Amino acid sequence: MGFSYEAMPQLARDFATYKLTIQGCSQKTVDEYLSDLRLFIKFIHAKRSGIKIPSEAFDALDISALSLDFFEKIDTNEIYDFFVYLTNERSNSANAKARKLSSIKAFFKYACQKRRVLEKNPAVDVEAPKKKQSLPKHLSMQECLLLLDAVESDKESKSRERDYAIITLFLNCGMRLSELVGINLNDVDRELRSLRVVGKGNKERIVYLNDACRDALSRYLRVRGDGLKKPLPTNALFVSKQYKRISNKTVQWLVYKYLERAGLDYKHFSTHKLRHTAATLMYQTGKVDVRVLKEILGHEQLNTTQIYTHVSNQGMQDAIDNNPLANIKSKNDD
Repeated sequence: MGFSYEAMPQLARDFATYKLTIQGCSQKTVDEYLSDLRLFIKFIHAKRSGIKIPSEAFDALDISALSLDFFEKIDTNEIYDFFVYLTNERSNSANAKARKLSSIKAFFKYACQKRRVLEKNPAVDVEAPKKKQSLPKHLSMQECLLLLDAVESDKESKSRERDYAIITLFLNCGMRLSELVGINLNDVDRELRSLRVVGKGNKERIVYLNDACRDALSRYLRVRGDGLKKPLPTNALFVSKQYKRISNKTVQWLVYKYLERAGLDYKHFSTHKLRHTAATLMYQTGKVDVRVLKEILGHEQLNTTQIYTHVSNQGMQDAIDNNPLANIKSKNDD
Protein backbone atom coordinates (compact mmCIF):
# COMPACT_ATOMS: atom_id res chain seq x y z
CA MET A 1 0.00 0.00 0.00
CA GLY A 2 1.43 3.35 -1.07
CA PHE A 3 0.15 5.23 2.00
CA SER A 4 -2.00 4.68 5.04
CA TYR A 5 -5.76 4.58 4.57
CA GLU A 6 -6.02 6.35 7.91
CA ALA A 7 -4.60 9.45 6.22
CA MET A 8 -7.76 9.66 4.08
CA PRO A 9 -11.24 10.98 5.00
CA GLN A 10 -13.77 8.31 5.97
CA LEU A 11 -15.77 8.67 2.73
CA ALA A 12 -12.63 8.01 0.68
CA ARG A 13 -11.83 4.98 2.82
CA ASP A 14 -15.34 3.64 2.27
CA PHE A 15 -14.88 4.18 -1.47
CA ALA A 16 -11.64 2.16 -1.38
CA THR A 17 -13.37 -0.69 0.46
CA TYR A 18 -16.18 -0.69 -2.12
CA LYS A 19 -13.69 -0.87 -4.99
CA LEU A 20 -11.80 -3.73 -3.35
CA THR A 21 -14.62 -5.89 -2.05
CA ILE A 22 -17.60 -5.18 -4.29
CA GLN A 23 -16.03 -4.31 -7.63
CA GLY A 24 -13.03 -6.62 -7.17
CA CYS A 25 -10.37 -4.08 -8.14
CA SER A 26 -6.77 -4.95 -7.36
CA GLN A 27 -4.97 -3.33 -4.43
CA LYS A 28 -2.69 -1.51 -6.87
CA THR A 29 -5.66 0.00 -8.72
CA VAL A 30 -7.32 1.14 -5.49
CA ASP A 31 -4.06 2.69 -4.27
CA GLU A 32 -3.89 4.65 -7.53
CA TYR A 33 -7.46 5.89 -7.03
CA LEU A 34 -6.63 7.03 -3.51
CA SER A 35 -3.39 8.68 -4.55
CA ASP A 36 -5.29 10.78 -7.09
CA LEU A 37 -8.05 11.59 -4.60
CA ARG A 38 -5.59 12.51 -1.88
CA LEU A 39 -3.98 15.17 -4.07
CA PHE A 40 -7.39 16.47 -5.18
CA ILE A 41 -8.78 16.70 -1.64
CA LYS A 42 -5.60 18.34 -0.32
CA PHE A 43 -5.76 20.91 -3.12
CA ILE A 44 -9.39 21.86 -2.36
CA HIS A 45 -8.73 21.97 1.39
CA ALA A 46 -5.63 24.14 0.93
CA LYS A 47 -7.39 26.59 -1.39
CA ARG A 48 -10.25 27.02 1.06
CA SER A 49 -7.84 27.42 3.97
CA GLY A 50 -5.61 29.95 2.24
CA ILE A 51 -2.59 27.65 2.25
CA LYS A 52 0.00 28.28 -0.45
CA ILE A 53 0.31 25.58 -3.09
CA PRO A 54 2.94 24.20 -3.26
CA SER A 55 4.47 24.68 0.18
CA GLU A 56 5.60 22.69 3.19
CA ALA A 57 2.26 23.45 4.83
CA PHE A 58 0.49 21.97 1.81
CA ASP A 59 2.64 18.82 1.92
CA ALA A 60 1.91 18.37 5.65
CA LEU A 61 -1.82 19.04 5.35
CA ASP A 62 -3.96 16.57 7.32
CA ILE A 63 -7.19 15.61 5.50
CA SER A 64 -8.16 12.55 7.54
CA ALA A 65 -10.84 14.33 9.64
CA LEU A 66 -12.66 16.05 6.77
CA SER A 67 -16.39 15.46 7.11
CA LEU A 68 -19.18 14.91 4.63
CA ASP A 69 -19.87 18.64 4.70
CA PHE A 70 -16.50 19.25 2.99
CA PHE A 71 -17.49 17.11 0.01
CA GLU A 72 -21.01 18.54 -0.22
CA LYS A 73 -19.51 21.99 -0.90
CA ILE A 74 -17.20 20.91 -3.74
CA ASP A 75 -18.38 22.42 -7.02
CA THR A 76 -17.42 22.08 -10.66
CA ASN A 77 -15.32 25.25 -10.65
CA GLU A 78 -13.09 23.84 -7.93
CA ILE A 79 -12.53 20.73 -10.04
CA TYR A 80 -11.52 22.89 -13.01
CA ASP A 81 -9.19 24.87 -10.72
CA PHE A 82 -7.55 21.59 -9.75
CA PHE A 83 -6.86 20.76 -13.39
CA VAL A 84 -5.39 24.20 -14.00
CA TYR A 85 -3.04 23.46 -11.09
CA LEU A 86 -2.13 20.06 -12.57
CA THR A 87 -1.28 21.74 -15.88
CA ASN A 88 0.55 24.83 -14.67
CA GLU A 89 2.25 23.64 -11.48
CA ARG A 90 2.73 19.90 -11.97
CA SER A 91 3.02 19.77 -15.79
CA ASN A 92 0.76 16.73 -15.93
CA SER A 93 0.24 15.21 -19.36
CA ALA A 94 -3.23 14.79 -20.83
CA ASN A 95 -3.09 11.09 -19.94
CA ALA A 96 -2.17 11.82 -16.31
CA LYS A 97 -4.97 14.39 -16.00
CA ALA A 98 -7.47 12.01 -17.60
CA ARG A 99 -6.58 9.34 -15.04
CA LYS A 100 -7.07 11.75 -12.15
CA LEU A 101 -10.42 12.86 -13.55
CA SER A 102 -11.46 9.22 -13.85
CA SER A 103 -10.66 8.74 -10.14
CA ILE A 104 -12.63 11.85 -9.16
CA LYS A 105 -15.63 10.84 -11.28
CA ALA A 106 -15.62 7.32 -9.83
CA PHE A 107 -15.50 8.70 -6.29
CA PHE A 108 -18.41 11.10 -6.73
CA LYS A 109 -20.43 8.49 -8.60
CA TYR A 110 -19.98 6.17 -5.63
CA ALA A 111 -20.95 8.89 -3.12
CA CYS A 112 -24.04 9.98 -5.11
CA GLN A 113 -25.37 6.75 -6.62
CA LYS A 114 -24.12 3.93 -4.40
CA ARG A 115 -23.98 5.46 -0.93
CA ARG A 116 -26.42 8.30 -1.67
CA VAL A 117 -24.69 10.55 0.86
CA LEU A 118 -24.26 13.40 -1.65
CA GLU A 119 -27.13 14.96 -3.58
CA LYS A 120 -25.19 16.46 -6.46
CA ASN A 121 -22.26 15.19 -8.49
CA PRO A 122 -19.95 18.12 -9.36
CA ALA A 123 -17.82 15.98 -11.69
CA VAL A 124 -20.56 14.57 -13.88
CA ASP A 125 -20.24 17.16 -16.67
CA VAL A 126 -16.47 17.72 -16.47
CA GLU A 127 -14.89 16.75 -19.78
CA ALA A 128 -11.75 14.66 -19.91
CA PRO A 129 -8.63 16.36 -21.30
CA LYS A 130 -8.08 15.45 -24.92
CA LYS A 131 -5.37 12.82 -25.13
CA LYS A 132 -2.64 12.97 -27.72
CA GLN A 133 -3.25 10.25 -30.29
CA SER A 134 0.02 8.40 -30.75
CA LEU A 135 0.77 5.08 -32.34
CA PRO A 136 2.09 2.36 -30.02
CA LYS A 137 5.83 1.83 -30.28
CA HIS A 138 6.81 -1.70 -31.15
CA LEU A 139 9.65 -3.86 -32.37
CA SER A 140 9.76 -5.03 -35.96
CA MET A 141 9.83 -8.73 -36.79
CA GLN A 142 13.58 -8.54 -37.42
CA GLU A 143 14.15 -6.76 -34.11
CA CYS A 144 12.16 -9.46 -32.28
CA LEU A 145 14.47 -12.09 -33.77
CA LEU A 146 17.51 -10.08 -32.65
CA LEU A 147 16.10 -9.89 -29.12
CA LEU A 148 15.40 -13.63 -28.92
CA ASP A 149 18.82 -14.41 -30.35
CA ALA A 150 20.43 -12.18 -27.71
CA VAL A 151 18.87 -14.36 -24.99
CA GLU A 152 19.65 -17.65 -26.67
CA SER A 153 23.29 -16.74 -27.25
CA ASP A 154 23.86 -15.75 -23.61
CA LYS A 155 25.71 -18.96 -22.75
CA GLU A 156 26.95 -17.66 -19.39
CA SER A 157 23.47 -17.01 -17.98
CA LYS A 158 22.14 -19.56 -15.51
CA SER A 159 18.59 -18.36 -16.15
CA ARG A 160 18.75 -18.39 -19.95
CA GLU A 161 15.84 -20.82 -20.40
CA ARG A 162 13.66 -18.83 -17.99
CA ASP A 163 14.48 -15.50 -19.63
CA TYR A 164 13.91 -16.90 -23.12
CA ALA A 165 10.49 -18.25 -22.07
CA ILE A 166 9.52 -14.92 -20.50
CA ILE A 167 10.41 -12.86 -23.57
CA THR A 168 8.78 -15.44 -25.85
CA LEU A 169 5.51 -15.15 -23.92
CA PHE A 170 5.63 -11.35 -24.07
CA LEU A 171 6.25 -11.31 -27.81
CA ASN A 172 3.73 -14.01 -28.70
CA CYS A 173 0.90 -13.54 -26.21
CA GLY A 174 0.95 -9.83 -25.40
CA MET A 175 0.35 -10.30 -21.69
CA ARG A 176 0.93 -7.61 -19.09
CA LEU A 177 3.93 -7.69 -16.76
CA SER A 178 1.77 -8.30 -13.68
CA GLU A 179 -0.05 -11.12 -15.49
CA LEU A 180 3.16 -12.91 -16.40
CA VAL A 181 4.68 -12.57 -12.92
CA GLY A 182 1.46 -13.87 -11.34
CA ILE A 183 1.28 -17.13 -13.30
CA ASN A 184 1.33 -20.27 -11.13
CA LEU A 185 2.25 -23.80 -12.19
CA ASN A 186 -1.35 -24.94 -11.84
CA ASP A 187 -2.42 -22.16 -14.21
CA VAL A 188 -0.61 -23.91 -17.06
CA ASP A 189 -2.30 -26.67 -19.03
CA ARG A 190 -0.41 -29.98 -18.72
CA GLU A 191 0.01 -30.19 -22.48
CA LEU A 192 1.16 -26.54 -22.59
CA ARG A 193 -1.74 -25.62 -24.86
CA SER A 194 -2.94 -22.70 -22.75
CA LEU A 195 -2.54 -20.94 -19.44
CA ARG A 196 -4.68 -18.79 -17.15
CA VAL A 197 -3.77 -15.24 -16.24
CA VAL A 198 -5.36 -12.74 -13.88
CA GLY A 199 -5.71 -9.34 -15.53
CA LYS A 200 -6.94 -5.93 -14.48
CA GLY A 201 -9.80 -5.95 -11.99
CA ASN A 202 -8.87 -9.54 -11.02
CA LYS A 203 -10.48 -10.77 -14.24
CA GLU A 204 -9.28 -14.16 -15.36
CA ARG A 205 -8.77 -15.13 -18.99
CA ILE A 206 -7.25 -18.01 -20.92
CA VAL A 207 -4.17 -17.35 -23.04
CA TYR A 208 -3.55 -19.91 -25.78
CA LEU A 209 0.01 -20.93 -26.55
CA ASN A 210 1.63 -21.49 -29.94
CA ASP A 211 4.51 -23.81 -30.78
CA ALA A 212 7.16 -21.23 -29.87
CA CYS A 213 5.65 -20.75 -26.41
CA ARG A 214 5.23 -24.47 -25.82
CA ASP A 215 8.84 -25.16 -26.79
CA ALA A 216 10.20 -22.32 -24.64
CA LEU A 217 8.12 -23.31 -21.60
CA SER A 218 9.01 -26.98 -21.98
CA ARG A 219 12.72 -26.15 -22.02
CA TYR A 220 12.36 -23.90 -18.98
CA LEU A 221 10.29 -26.37 -16.94
CA ARG A 222 12.98 -29.02 -17.39
CA VAL A 223 15.51 -26.83 -15.56
CA ARG A 224 13.19 -24.98 -13.16
CA GLY A 225 14.46 -25.69 -9.67
CA ASP A 226 17.87 -26.98 -10.78
CA GLY A 227 20.30 -26.91 -7.88
CA LEU A 228 17.61 -27.41 -5.27
CA LYS A 229 17.39 -30.92 -3.84
CA LYS A 230 13.92 -30.47 -2.39
CA PRO A 231 10.65 -29.32 -3.97
CA LEU A 232 10.48 -25.61 -4.75
CA PRO A 233 8.90 -23.57 -1.93
CA THR A 234 6.68 -21.66 -4.38
CA ASN A 235 3.98 -22.51 -6.88
CA ALA A 236 5.06 -19.61 -9.10
CA LEU A 237 5.85 -20.53 -12.70
CA PHE A 238 8.77 -18.12 -13.03
CA VAL A 239 11.16 -18.10 -10.09
CA SER A 240 14.17 -16.03 -9.07
CA LYS A 241 17.65 -17.25 -8.17
CA GLN A 242 16.40 -17.46 -4.59
CA TYR A 243 13.63 -19.86 -5.77
CA LYS A 244 10.92 -17.29 -5.02
CA ARG A 245 8.36 -15.78 -7.37
CA ILE A 246 10.19 -13.53 -9.78
CA SER A 247 9.57 -9.83 -9.18
CA ASN A 248 8.35 -7.18 -11.60
CA LYS A 249 11.69 -5.37 -11.28
CA THR A 250 13.68 -8.49 -12.16
CA VAL A 251 11.62 -9.05 -15.30
CA GLN A 252 12.02 -5.39 -16.28
CA TRP A 253 15.76 -5.63 -15.69
CA LEU A 254 16.22 -8.74 -17.81
CA VAL A 255 14.24 -7.18 -20.67
CA TYR A 256 16.50 -4.09 -20.56
CA LYS A 257 19.55 -6.35 -20.37
CA TYR A 258 18.71 -8.27 -23.53
CA LEU A 259 17.53 -5.21 -25.43
CA GLU A 260 21.01 -3.82 -24.78
CA ARG A 261 22.71 -7.04 -25.88
CA ALA A 262 20.61 -6.96 -29.07
CA GLY A 263 21.64 -3.35 -29.74
CA LEU A 264 18.06 -2.13 -29.26
CA ASP A 265 18.50 -0.25 -25.97
CA TYR A 266 18.42 3.09 -27.77
CA LYS A 267 14.71 2.53 -28.35
CA HIS A 268 14.06 2.77 -24.59
CA PHE A 269 11.63 -0.15 -24.69
CA SER A 270 9.89 -1.67 -21.70
CA THR A 271 7.96 -4.85 -20.98
CA HIS A 272 4.78 -3.01 -21.95
CA LYS A 273 6.27 -2.18 -25.34
CA LEU A 274 6.77 -5.91 -25.87
CA ARG A 275 3.02 -6.27 -25.27
CA HIS A 276 2.48 -3.58 -27.92
CA THR A 277 4.79 -5.52 -30.23
CA ALA A 278 2.80 -8.74 -29.87
CA ALA A 279 -0.49 -6.95 -30.49
CA THR A 280 0.81 -5.05 -33.52
CA LEU A 281 2.40 -8.10 -35.14
CA MET A 282 -0.73 -10.18 -34.57
CA TYR A 283 -2.93 -7.54 -36.14
CA GLN A 284 -0.70 -6.51 -39.05
CA THR A 285 0.92 -9.83 -39.94
CA GLY A 286 -1.43 -12.41 -38.50
CA LYS A 287 -4.56 -10.73 -39.90
CA VAL A 288 -6.26 -11.07 -36.50
CA ASP A 289 -9.73 -9.53 -36.18
CA VAL A 290 -9.71 -6.60 -33.76
CA ARG A 291 -12.45 -8.22 -31.63
CA VAL A 292 -10.35 -11.37 -31.23
CA LEU A 293 -7.33 -9.20 -30.38
CA LYS A 294 -9.42 -7.48 -27.71
CA GLU A 295 -10.00 -10.83 -25.97
CA ILE A 296 -6.36 -11.89 -26.33
CA LEU A 297 -5.13 -8.70 -24.69
CA GLY A 298 -7.79 -8.65 -21.98
CA HIS A 299 -9.13 -5.22 -22.89
CA GLU A 300 -12.50 -4.26 -21.48
CA GLN A 301 -13.36 -1.77 -24.21
CA LEU A 302 -12.92 -2.27 -27.95
CA ASN A 303 -11.72 1.29 -28.45
CA THR A 304 -8.66 0.47 -26.32
CA THR A 305 -7.70 -2.24 -28.80
CA GLN A 306 -8.37 -0.15 -31.89
CA ILE A 307 -5.09 1.73 -31.47
CA TYR A 308 -3.46 -1.37 -32.99
CA THR A 309 -5.48 -1.08 -36.18
CA HIS A 310 -3.12 1.59 -37.48
CA VAL A 311 -1.89 0.72 -40.96
CA SER A 312 1.81 0.32 -41.63
CA ASN A 313 3.56 2.31 -44.35
CA GLN A 314 3.97 -0.89 -46.33
CA GLY A 315 0.25 -1.46 -46.10
CA MET A 316 -0.46 1.97 -47.51
CA GLN A 317 2.08 1.42 -50.31
CA ASP A 318 0.44 -1.91 -51.16
CA ALA A 319 -2.98 -0.25 -51.25
CA ILE A 320 -1.74 2.36 -53.75
CA ASP A 321 0.04 -0.27 -55.86
CA ASN A 322 -3.12 -2.39 -56.01
CA ASN A 323 -5.32 0.42 -57.26
CA PRO A 324 -6.84 -0.84 -60.55
CA LEU A 325 -5.54 2.33 -62.22
CA ALA A 326 -1.98 1.74 -61.01
CA ASN A 327 -0.72 0.55 -64.41
CA ILE A 328 -2.53 3.07 -66.59
CA LYS A 329 0.07 5.30 -68.14
CA SER A 330 -0.16 8.14 -70.57
CA LYS A 331 0.00 7.16 -74.25
CA ASN A 332 1.51 10.51 -75.05
CA ASP A 333 5.22 10.07 -75.71
CA ASP A 334 5.78 13.76 -75.01
